[in-house]
Amino acid sequence: MSEFKNSPIEDFDWDAFERGETAGDKTREELTKTYDESLNTVKDKEVTEGTVISINKREVVVNIGYKSDGIISINEFRYNPDLKVGDKVEVFIENQEDKKGQLILSHKKACASRSWDRVNQALENDEIIKGYVKCRTKGGMIVDVFGIEAFLPGSQIDVRPIRDYDVFVDKTMEFKVVKINQEFKNVVVSHKALIEAELEQQKKEIISRLEKGQVLEGTVKNITPYGVFIDLGGVDGLIHITDLSWGRVSDPKEVVALDQKLNVVILDFDDEKKRIALGLKQLMPHPWDALDAELKVGDHVTGKVVVMADYGAFIEIAPGVEGLIHVSEMSWSQHLRSAQDFMKVGDDVEAVILTLDRDERKMSLGIKQLKNDPWENIEGKYAIGSKHTAKVRNFTNFGVFVEIEEGVDGLIHISDLSWTKKIKHPSEFTQVGNDIEVQVLEIDKDNRRLSLGHKQLEENPWDVFENIFSVGSIHEGTISEVMDKGAVIALEQGVEGFATPKHLVKEDGSQAGLGEKLEFKVIEFNKDNKRIILSHSRIAEDATKAEARKAAPKKAAKKEEETATTQIEKTTLGDLDALQALKEQLSKSEK
Repeated sequence: MSEFKNSPIEDFDWDAFERGETAGDKTREELTKTYDESLNTVKDKEVTEGTVISINKREVVVNIGYKSDGIISINEFRYNPDLKVGDKVEVFIENQEDKKGQLILSHKKACASRSWDRVNQALENDEIIKGYVKCRTKGGMIVDVFGIEAFLPGSQIDVRPIRDYDVFVDKTMEFKVVKINQEFKNVVVSHKALIEAELEQQKKEIISRLEKGQVLEGTVKNITPYGVFIDLGGVDGLIHITDLSWGRVSDPKEVVALDQKLNVVILDFDDEKKRIALGLKQLMPHPWDALDAELKVGDHVTGKVVVMADYGAFIEIAPGVEGLIHVSEMSWSQHLRSAQDFMKVGDDVEAVILTLDRDERKMSLGIKQLKNDPWENIEGKYAIGSKHTAKVRNFTNFGVFVEIEEGVDGLIHISDLSWTKKIKHPSEFTQVGNDIEVQVLEIDKDNRRLSLGHKQLEENPWDVFENIFSVGSIHEGTISEVMDKGAVIALEQGVEGFATPKHLVKEDGSQAGLGEKLEFKVIEFNKDNKRIILSHSRIAEDATKAEARKAAPKKAAKKEEETATTQIEKTTLGDLDALQALKEQLSKSEK
């Protein structure tokens, strides 16, 4: 601090001073020099200390031991309403002498300059400083440190996640400066750093004493969809969602709440004890141990669907006691179906116990057993020859699988679909999901399968076709399909026949093609095999033969005539010779 030099001037002539001769034997310049040396030496842009010598409504006058006093606006002292004359204050020398010869000072800039130095010093020396939490901001808080606004990130407030920042506003707390940006004059502070060192020591002590099976008290620190983090006093452990309760837990919040204190058991930890697995349900008796001792196979139970899978559903009949209903035990039907077709999570269901293993804590259930097995009286309900309506469930290359009722399945062989149509695949005849009329042909109770027919519902038209399409009859037909071995011919009555390539040759020698409508002659009819063999070329061949047969008698008559004429001619000549001989003989007699 600069002060006045109040020591007496040596060799001062007091007698001359009393006479009014103040200069004595010294020159004015010497006196001025002596006066100047008695004042503080100050420089612009420096911080020094001064004394408040007067205060009014607008200004504070401060003496810094300079040849003139400085003036500071009263606004710069708003933070200190108790300021009074005689108080020592720090000031920043902005200008030793302005145009009016006035010393210009600033208390605010002095505070800022001093504060920046102190903040940098705190960072360098890793000091603990105090600050005032002014307000919240995005991601943290604003803290007043030595008059500088510093940023306190939310993650640096405490070692635990902070859910309500407002509780820290208007509080004075201890901090450490952790980062300074010199260019932008930004300061970052941390309260968490103060307690981490202490917690680290506590953590080491706690970890060193950890043992599997040990029961500790902890506080719920965080809740996630997969589990709960527990603060064991500076050390965090995780209770996985499956270790919260013996029953199924869909959301950990159903079991615990934030900041709740509870006892947990240590299940496991890694070699460095950084990951600690905790359990809560292990401190409670297993619900299977409390299961009714009288419960047995065949008993009916009720429960709620807690988990669904394609292969079945898990039913919780008591908290922590579950049984599996396999999809095959949901229906008497043998069709492959998903468990979701029968039930969904949350449904209340009744079931029958099929197996019960208390040692393994496993139970299998069924719901189809609540209904009678439809195959117990299959011969009476679906006797051979009886007619029913079934639903198409599936196709194979050789037939159609249908279901008459749930659990009663049957097969319609492809050959039993139609009397007349040649069906290559069942999808040409019907569609999955359609209803179809059937007649029971055979019953296979051991394999739980019926042999069914559809065409048997109608009379066999081939008995009639035998007369219509007799061998040698001619019918008009259309070539509906052409193959290497021949062609399929569509005839009347919905019947199809077959013609080989040589029987498709037309009169002009060309081959008949797809879609052509021609006349065909039946050259073979087989009722048992439902086969009709046709020929188009045979019609022309037979016509040619017929014409040949008609021309044959005329040729024979002509030949006979020619033979007779020859014979007549021969006879006539012979007769002439005989007559001549007779004539000659008669002449001799007359002579």
